[in-house]
Amino acid sequence: MSWKKPKKLVGELYLAKDPELAAEKKLASRLLRRYNSTTEEQQEQRQQILQELFGKIGQKIAIVPPFYCDYGSNIFAGDKLYMNCGCVILDCNTVNIGENVLCAPYVQIYTAYHPTEPEIRLSGRELAAPVNIGNNVWIGGNAIICPGVTIGDNTTIGAGSVVVKDIPENVVAAGNPCHVIRYLS
Repeated sequence: MSWKKPKKLVGELYLAKDPELAAEKKLASRLLRRYNSTTEEQQEQRQQILQELFGKIGQKIAIVPPFYCDYGSNIFAGDKLYMNCGCVILDCNTVNIGENVLCAPYVQIYTAYHPTEPEIRLSGRELAAPVNIGNNVWIGGNAIICPGVTIGDNTTIGAGSVVVKDIPENVVAAGNPCHVIRYLS
């Protein structure tokens, strides 16, 4: 591992076009192409591909193709993760997903973001911040989880929400920007 990968994992500017990172993305693309061409009868093959792609997977993982990610190796998923079709994880930094997490279609989880200063952005340098999703979380369709966000245990994120800040445990949250609308007992 070169000095470049740790920079992105600690939130410092990095070049995504770096040859080492590009090679990692190319490997992930090959694995995703294989994964997305499997059928529902090929569950064992899907599990094998996810084991090779992700940093860690738990038991009984189900991700309905098509699925997309940047590297895969920065995704750490617990038992009984279910992601419906069209989900995207931009894992330029770590994505920790707890147990019993349900993601509806087209959920997007982003760790990558770009500098707001045009001069820096035009240099091709990027930033990334980790995302943490607790246990027993349900994320509604088309929700977007932004870089640096933590979602607490036993929480529901409403469909179409844009989560830009941490959401505590035991709540229902929705909206753009996503906010708590109900506390669970």
